[in-house]
Amino acid sequence: MVATPEKIQQETPNSSTAQDRVAVLLMGYGEVESYEDFANYNEQALNLLTAKFAPVPTWIYPPLAKLLAVFDLHEWSHQHDHFISPHNAIFEQQRAGIEKNLQQKWGDRIKVFKAFNFCAPFLPEQVLTQIKAEGFDKILIYPLLVVDSIFTSGIAVEQVNKALVNLTDGSEHWVKGQRYIPSFYNEPAYIDLLAEMVEEKIAKDLAVAHLPSQTGIVLMNHGCPHKAKGFTSGITESQILFDLVREKLIYKYPLISIGWLNHDTPLIDWTQPNVDLAARNIIDLGATALVFMPLGFATENHETLLDVDHIIHGLRRKHPEVTYVQMPCVNDRPDFLKMAADWANPQIEALLSEQALAVNPQLAAIQAQHSHEHHDHGHHHDHDHGHHHDHHH
Repeated sequence: MVATPEKIQQETPNSSTAQDRVAVLLMGYGEVESYEDFANYNEQALNLLTAKFAPVPTWIYPPLAKLLAVFDLHEWSHQHDHFISPHNAIFEQQRAGIEKNLQQKWGDRIKVFKAFNFCAPFLPEQVLTQIKAEGFDKILIYPLLVVDSIFTSGIAVEQVNKALVNLTDGSEHWVKGQRYIPSFYNEPAYIDLLAEMVEEKIAKDLAVAHLPSQTGIVLMNHGCPHKAKGFTSGITESQILFDLVREKLIYKYPLISIGWLNHDTPLIDWTQPNVDLAARNIIDLGATALVFMPLGFATENHETLLDVDHIIHGLRRKHPEVTYVQMPCVNDRPDFLKMAADWANPQIEALLSEQALAVNPQLAAIQAQHSHEHHDHGHHHDHDHGHHHDHHH
């Protein structure tokens, strides 16, 4: 349909009002900043994460969360001198930077809100309540997570859906448009940036004392359980991400290994090699320097900081002759925030130009009932019980 500007103005006399604005819901894990919150945080994480791959009965979550809080407290407070995760502060920088980039293009029609999976007062339901109150009716769900899996964007969407059910009122849903950005593990700009960061660091700190063939690189991905109850576990995308970055570096630096940052839970089969094993293997091949670069995390957190620090500590005891370099995530680098905003532009454009959705949530139950009856009476085995497989994710 081609419409002249005048015609568009006519059809939407209030074009600059609420329905012409998009709320970008930037989602991350969030990490506790106060030690008193450990038990709540762990319970939320167990509920949302562990349930996807471990056969844990729900009654065990509260006591298990309290037990884990004791370990967390020991690790963060005693072993790491009152460590406070910088994750949330960095995420706020990311939110502000992405918003600034988007507003240069779209003005105040765009606002970026942050939501954390596990941390009040930024739980998805709390933030969506605010988005609704501010009159936004178009939402771009944007998990700022490198890899798409049930443990990343999966729980983000799960929480958004739950919140939207609780925020429904009346016969017409307040949300008139929705879009989603899955992950950016194979975005050329992100791949280039990661490889550049490694090369810059080596040139600056290591090249003077180590030959390229003696400079080992461990590219760290978020560990994944092999079995995730049939959900997407993230292994495939993580592996592709590693392969793409390795391809950029391998011609100069032959000693490159994937290293998975696993949560070593008992009875769970995790991705291998873990970071420690990957590093030891490279040292065995003659590396005199090792660079640890996080690929699978866009925002610094206790895993990229404490866990990696812990691994390097152990390696240093066994191999004091090797130089170890711990690299940061992309965090709030301006070039990263610009590309993250660029990935959102096509979806925002679509939301602003699409016809408004009119969804009546009350019809969902009626429709389910209807398809149930149709299925029971019909038994037409033409497998088209309203399942239109148009996979526009």
